[in-house]
Amino acid sequence: MARYLVRRLVQTIPVFVGATFLIFVMVYALGDPVTALFGDRGPDPAIAAALRAEFHLDEPLWRQYVLYMGRILSGDFGTAFNGEPVTELMSRAFPISFRLMVIALVLEMVIGIALGVITGLRRGRPLDTSVLMLTLCVIAVPTFVLGTTAQYLFGVRLGWVSPAVSPDPTVRELLLPGLILCLVSLAYVTRLTRTSVAENARADYVRTAVAKGLPRRRITVRHLLRNSLIPVVTYLGADIGTLMAGAIVTERIFNIQGVGYQLYQGVLRQNSATVVGFVVVLVLIFLLANLLVDVLYAVLDPRIRYA
Repeated sequence: MARYLVRRLVQTIPVFVGATFLIFVMVYALGDPVTALFGDRGPDPAIAAALRAEFHLDEPLWRQYVLYMGRILSGDFGTAFNGEPVTELMSRAFPISFRLMVIALVLEMVIGIALGVITGLRRGRPLDTSVLMLTLCVIAVPTFVLGTTAQYLFGVRLGWVSPAVSPDPTVRELLLPGLILCLVSLAYVTRLTRTSVAENARADYVRTAVAKGLPRRRITVRHLLRNSLIPVVTYLGADIGTLMAGAIVTERIFNIQGVGYQLYQGVLRQNSATVVGFVVVLVLIFLLANLLVDVLYAVLDPRIRYA
């Protein structure tokens, strides 16, 4: 296992370099950061040339990338649109988005897996059909419709929650945004768990366990569920980064000043340092989440061994 972890960590290096280089090219090479600083007004040619020389924008693209990554590795992510260092924005935004991601992930794991197991064991029955139709409706309805509807119903009409959260929100304030954020993923987890459980319920090892007279609960938890969760864990691992980065709509609806909010502001104001800096950290989160998923495979299925 240790050798496998080292090999996987080494393999993440070219993936990280390739992903960050593509992001750098899309943000820096396809636009002019100096022109974006002046907005609609055209910059003075002498000032523009001086700024390009100061920020090494007159260098070849590969050298710009090397210099930028060198600054990032030293902890310098540049300056945001409001004059603050990007690291200060990260120190405020990532804890908020992390709490939101954990709430959403726990909800989709607990509710989604529970519904998937129940419907998978009762495939074809009215409960199974109802849950499938409900999850299909959730997937079909856009997130901004679900979010604004829940905000109006529970925040404005019923007054159960605040329509907009505070700058440093508590876990209670993030429950409703977390639910809205995870609804689509929850629907996919439910359907994926249902399909996996229904397929494994007809496997030989389940019939053998039943023939041995093992309790139904033990068969479901110890045998059926562990093998059925492998594709679900794969989806959840990829969903960690998605929940961190894909919360732009949810954070805008509830005025949550997290990662999605800062990325939106960076794109809106054409601040390349903010966009690239945040996305670089999100790439690292994606890679670490995938590594964690690979380790969990061996925990869930003893037949999986890493050389």
